[in-house]
Amino acid sequence: AVILIDGREERLSGAELLTTNNRMELSAALFALEKLQKKGIAKGTAMQLTSDSQYLKNGITTWIQSWKKNGWKTANKQPVKNKDLWEALDALNAFFSIEWKWVKGHAGHHYNEICDELARKAMDD
Repeated sequence: AVILIDGREERLSGAELLTTNNRMELSAALFALEKLQKKGIAKGTAMQLTSDSQYLKNGITTWIQSWKKNGWKTANKQPVKNKDLWEALDALNAFFSIEWKWVKGHAGHHYNEICDELARKAMDD
């Protein structure tokens, strides 16, 4: 993840064994938001979170309301995958005022390319 605050850039990365790409996409967003909260960024602060994951964007902006209403079940009555991460993201989404933005991956978006490189390096370590 790349955090930009007042033009200053901070790069974050990490890896987990035996996980999925979706779980890592959620984890990256969660880690960045937790870092901002720990830095003392105030409740209600407006920010933009940009990701190449439609799973993340659609989940947090659209699907999560139905999941919560349906006891964390999907439209097919299956348990929501990654519920632990979704719950944590939902809490931080309520804490901050976040505009969730999707960008196409591998399409030259500067910060998305940096994030891809950070992810590759984390997997190699």
